[in-house]
Amino acid sequence: MSNLERPTVVQRCGDPATAGGTLQQFAGRKVMLGESSTVLRLLPNRRRSTAGAWCFADHFGPEEVDTGRGMWVPPHPHAGLQTVTWLIAGEVRHRDSLGTEQLIRPGQLNLMTAGRGVTHSEESPVPRSARLHGVQLWLALPRASADVEPSFEHLPALPRVPVGELGVTVLVGEIAGAASPARTYSPVVGAEVVAEAGAAGVLPLVAGFEHAVLAVDGLASVDGVDLAPGTLLYAGQGRTSMAISAAVDARLIVLGGRPLGEQFIMWWNFVAHSAEEIAAARADWERGHPRFGDVHGFDGDRLAAPPLPPGRLRPRG
Repeated sequence: MSNLERPTVVQRCGDPATAGGTLQQFAGRKVMLGESSTVLRLLPNRRRSTAGAWCFADHFGPEEVDTGRGMWVPPHPHAGLQTVTWLIAGEVRHRDSLGTEQLIRPGQLNLMTAGRGVTHSEESPVPRSARLHGVQLWLALPRASADVEPSFEHLPALPRVPVGELGVTVLVGEIAGAASPARTYSPVVGAEVVAEAGAAGVLPLVAGFEHAVLAVDGLASVDGVDLAPGTLLYAGQGRTSMAISAAVDARLIVLGGRPLGEQFIMWWNFVAHSAEEIAAARADWERGHPRFGDVHGFDGDRLAAPPLPPGRLRPRG
């Protein structure tokens, strides 16, 4: 999924983790996606840019897509990151410059490693379900892995494990003794937690990780903090567990990871470790450099890169 926000801001990322299991709650903000859809951006925000390697979290829907084009994100580039797509309702068709064409449905995971550069598009298929709901997440690649070869994984089934009365699906990493086969490049975890009305459980955590919890449906209590859709709860390092309960049906996305321990820059659809790398990626996209390749089969033009912020990311010399 592309960051279509205008103007596109430069995000300096790599916040130091807070210690002692500190809890902080943040409100998301609405951002336009494509022609008519809006998403709720929960990460980065003005007070927090990362949770481990997780550097971007958009919650889209629930949205009625039985009329119009639904999701329609033209071909656009990525570099220096991984994209993680998880659906709660509906379908999305993914195409990329590796030659992939993949329809994703609820309960399945799309993981795209951009590495040195890749192009992809996302759109609602025809025919399709009437409702679309899900999350798009990005993982920053550490400096040592930033230029890996691009790749794509579609995982039609993921491990599920009960934690008390909670149902937990492991998207990436390992939690509660269950491990996802998805390939990542730093110690991270991502999981969907489903709680039926009246359910409760204690989710085990890695003390060296920092965590972020997104509410995507219903209302849940997380370590005594009420969490509703539109908010993100950040938990600093030091926690070994998290108590979750729900008075009504609820669904959460739990993200965590060891802090990368390095600063990086996020601009538009790129993660890099210098202003020069960002400027070079933009220039390569605009001139059609083969590092990004082409997407075939999408009915529309590719996205043009926004202008670089004046004086901040211009190439030297």
